Amino acid sequence: MTLSANWSYPTAIRFGAGRISEIGEACAAAGIKKPLLITDRGLAEMDITTRTLDLMEAAGLGRAIFADVDPNPNEKNAAAGVQAFKEGGYDGVIAFGGGSGLDLGKLVAFLAGQTRPLWDFEDIGDYWTRADGDAIAPIIAVPTTAGTGSEVGRASVITNSETEEKKIIFHPKFLPSVVICDPALTVGMPKFITAGTGLDAFAHCVEAFCSPHYHPMSQGIALEGMRLVKDYLPRAYADGSDLEARAQMMSAAAMGATAFQKGLGAIHALSHPIGAIHHTHHGTTNAVCMPAVLQFNKSAIATPLAGAAAYLGIEGGFVGFCDFVNELNAALGIPKSLAELGVTSPDVERIVDGALNDPSTGGNPVEMTKANTTTLLESIL
Repeated sequence: MTLSANWSYPTAIRFGAGRISEIGEACAAAGIKKPLLITDRGLAEMDITTRTLDLMEAAGLGRAIFADVDPNPNEKNAAAGVQAFKEGGYDGVIAFGGGSGLDLGKLVAFLAGQTRPLWDFEDIGDYWTRADGDAIAPIIAVPTTAGTGSEVGRASVITNSETEEKKIIFHPKFLPSVVICDPALTVGMPKFITAGTGLDAFAHCVEAFCSPHYHPMSQGIALEGMRLVKDYLPRAYADGSDLEARAQMMSAAAMGATAFQKGLGAIHALSHPIGAIHHTHHGTTNAVCMPAVLQFNKSAIATPLAGAAAYLGIEGGFVGFCDFVNELNAALGIPKSLAELGVTSPDVERIVDGALNDPSTGGNPVEMTKANTTTLLESIL
């Protein structure tokens, strides 16, 4: 099978190794003549970024870059990015990188044309209708990890640096006009990033599959996304140059983010405040939380996950699925507790309050209360 194709779901996607060479064509398709490439500090000097800037320059697009982006991007990064965008007279954004670069890039394209402050667009009710949709700059997304799936998402996760809360900023036009999914860009990822981002994709698929909301299309995507992670994440972890495994994981990442339109749950509800307060890696935090959350939701998810286990070729139904998760975490070097992850003095009350206020809570199969969420968190510490 040739792992190269053009897809139109959920947006225009150019998938395949080497397709970063089409960055000029992608910008033309989106109507961008003078893009600002937005990425994180760690990627700014890497070869894949330099090569992309070279390709932009060769296509007559300039080579402008903004990289003042933290691992958990915040409103300060957003303000600096908007200032750079406006001062440079750019007409579009190339969001380049993992979740931080993608989320911040999409947000800058959104905010640059708005007159209201950032937090007025939090994903609450119809807050998104406050935005001037015609003022949103076009976005090209280029993922360089295989996990968040932000390249096919309609939101950005942004940390409020003052309150240490992660907020979701949403608008339908956050969805990039064109996505270039080039698995060759992920070949250089270190093992711990391969593991953490890959398990983020897995968490998206698992939580979407277990969400009680009705969305059979997302259900099917989530199930196949789990299979791709099961079959290919260990390969990508063992051999970072395995391009087939890298490609399949890049597909799984996009699938997870497409599927979680159906909902997320307690894994993400906990991971967001833990990451905001204690600055842990998001995907790795998800992986640490997952075993306990599966048990927390057992009464509601044992039957559907037994069906998923059968599809995945895992024996033992729900118990077998949980055993598989524990074994996969161990094989990928995932800590068994938050303490091992570096959360040595957890602010339990703030994390629990943050979890209960997180939008992900609404997709959890079992109702989350202050008492049972506290017990759940303590079991992970």
